[in-house]
Amino acid sequence: MLWLAIVLFFALAVAVLRGGRLVNLGDIELRAWWLLVVALTLQLATRWLPEGADTAGVFMVLASFVLLMFLVILNRNKEGMLIAGLGVLMNFTVIAANGGMPVLAGAAEVASGFTVSDPDLADSYKHIPLDEDSRLTFLADVIPLRLAGIAEVISLGDIFLALGLGVFLEHELRRPRRYFRKGARAQGGSATRPERP
Repeated sequence: MLWLAIVLFFALAVAVLRGGRLVNLGDIELRAWWLLVVALTLQLATRWLPEGADTAGVFMVLASFVLLMFLVILNRNKEGMLIAGLGVLMNFTVIAANGGMPVLAGAAEVASGFTVSDPDLADSYKHIPLDEDSRLTFLADVIPLRLAGIAEVISLGDIFLALGLGVFLEHELRRPRRYFRKGARAQGGSATRPERP
């Protein structure tokens, strides 16, 4: 999403202005980072599900959020991770309660600048129209955004997720540079070697 990319770019800029180093990107360590790859793959894979596979699609989306929550738990000591985890939990909760993320047509209209009777949710197992039967609507996609001519509707959980990731990225870039990789073994000098009799 464009707005998330902008938030992360802003976090990078703030980190650099505060003395952070872009080279630290290569030193970022996340336990079980591969869970993120699997979660994103699950969400992308819903695009290729056959028509009518609503149950499978929603299950895959929810499973991806469960994996993200495990990732957060494993890395909870990292700055910003608990904030991001709260955002993931919010989105998971509203999707589980409604069988999809409800999207407010009025918010889509404000964001796009055009009259929208129903948001275009074709081929999406993650999103559904928000109506009178929707639950936990304050957690739904009800916040309109328009960035660089692109209209988006986001949720409160999305905001917490972006904020958490921004804090995490900014903190990681401002950490002291590590010149030796974790686990690397150093060879002792002559002063460390015992004298021979």
